[in-house]
Amino acid sequence: MSQQANSTNSNDVIIRLQGLKRFYRVGVEEIHALDGVELEVRENEYIAVMGHSGSGKSTLMNVLGCLDRPSDGSYELDGDDVTQLSDAELASIRNERIGFVFQSFELLPQMNALKNVEMPLLYARNGWFGRSARAKGALERVGLGDRVKHRPNQLSGGEKQRVAIARALVCNPSILLADEPTGNLDSKTSENILELFDELHKQGQTIVMVTHERDVAQYAKRIIRMQDGRICSDLTKEQDEAKRQSGGDTSGKEKL
Repeated sequence: MSQQANSTNSNDVIIRLQGLKRFYRVGVEEIHALDGVELEVRENEYIAVMGHSGSGKSTLMNVLGCLDRPSDGSYELDGDDVTQLSDAELASIRNERIGFVFQSFELLPQMNALKNVEMPLLYARNGWFGRSARAKGALERVGLGDRVKHRPNQLSGGEKQRVAIARALVCNPSILLADEPTGNLDSKTSENILELFDELHKQGQTIVMVTHERDVAQYAKRIIRMQDGRICSDLTKEQDEAKRQSGGDTSGKEKL
């Protein structure tokens, strides 16, 4: 188990992975995308996951987001073993307890910002009640209270990502999963989005972010590096930077 996991108090653990494996068959070959991952994530942690292409970081995010099922091992979210849940139950978890932020925004072009943010509420239990007010509140939280009627083609790249973040937050998820959230943004806009993530973290939001950019990962408080389907490094930001400066192998490049 990782150093961070060993120091975790069980009463604030949101995610616990034990012996997690995910393998695929390609012809006669068996590909181990995840090979016995052990991980605990505490409430209000801000984690960056890094690794080369094929390291397993995207598969890990898919499993954490209940978009894929592990082949073996256990995954507990808020104390519930999600590996035992039905497809309908997993869909409910994805909708109400996990917020997703994607590199490509994934906004519906025919809908304005308010309607895009309302979408998860249409499928949530009791989501219809006060949904417009909740969606507007989420947009205000990300600094877009004056853009509720704007459609995606009327928004800048940074504003589109803020709408996507508001949509991810509208159901008050236990955890926010961000997959390369600044990948389609210029450096200044990326900085603004990362500052927003930092503010959300200060407000208590748990965040797990996949990135191949070291500068982006530095906004997180804990940096996990993956290689060959396993966690090869799990350090605080300060420990990770000290190891890199000393020439230690963090199993990751600045550009992966």
